Amino acid sequence: MYNRILRQMREKVRLRQYVMTLHAEEEMSDDGFTVFDVERALLTGEIIERQPDRLSNEWKYLVAGRSVYERHLVVVAKIGVTGNLVIITVYGTE
Repeated sequence: MYNRILRQMREKVRLRQYVMTLHAEEEMSDDGFTVFDVERALLTGEIIERQPDRLSNEWKYLVAGRSVYERHLVVVAKIGVTGNLVIITVYGTE
């Protein structure tokens, strides 16, 4: 359903055209994930939900995937106004 945006997100990861919010970095660290886990989830996961971002009026997407060590996680991300992928938050689902 969201194949086009997922392809865009994956391309942004491959080209390192993404930024991670401070909140995402904190949550990633708190749950024991690394940037490699986030990249893997985005490159191999699937979009499970689309939500409106109340602050920016843009769409954000929940991507469910697995970490390098096969832990389940969700990455919340959007394509920002600059064209970069913005990783909003990260959380484990186990």
